[in-house]
Amino acid sequence: DAIDFSDNEIRKLDGFPLLRRLKTLLMNNNRICRIGESLEQALPSLTELILTNNNIAELGELDPLSSIKSLTYLSILRNPVTNKKHYRLYVIHKVPQVRVLDFQKVKLKERQEAEKMFKGKRGAQLAKDIARRTKTFNPGAGLPTDKKKAGPSPGDVEAIKTAIANATTLAEVERLKGLLQAGQIPGRERKSGPSEETEEEMEEDAVPNGS
Repeated sequence: DAIDFSDNEIRKLDGFPLLRRLKTLLMNNNRICRIGESLEQALPSLTELILTNNNIAELGELDPLSSIKSLTYLSILRNPVTNKKHYRLYVIHKVPQVRVLDFQKVKLKERQEAEKMFKGKRGAQLAKDIARRTKTFNPGAGLPTDKKKAGPSPGDVEAIKTAIANATTLAEVERLKGLLQAGQIPGRERKSGPSEETEEEMEEDAVPNGS
């Protein structure tokens, strides 16, 4: 099942009832700057989370996603946090179950780099230092009052949702990535035959989600 909460004024990802069947959650074009704890209790089957174009600013705000063990597809594009140093390696370290981040497949080399960077006491301290979280949350504070909506239109959201729901392999995700980079909306192009995964992809697929 999928739920689309795009184009609203939501500021915190939280407050969900128990949704056992929910697999895809679209939250793009909101004002989300915080992520609630224990989301896995309400969303135990969530595999795809789209947070594109929100206000997440600190790496530490992404930590609660680590508890959602079923999460494999994650997009945080067009959030201030993506400009942080070590952003991608930090997410790979903290949420190792994610296999596709910002429509880019997580490579084996990236996993190795993340493991090396955050290994041992020094690595743990580094993770703590760069994960500085917002101290307090005041509704409306520090948020733009006239945030310009960006990203796909409602019709495009439906196309993206359909593409995500139908993408059952990492090879398919790679195809979607190419379309997005070319400015095309998944679901509107002519479908081509399935492509075979390379040896590198097969090797990476063998890497366990946990760490």
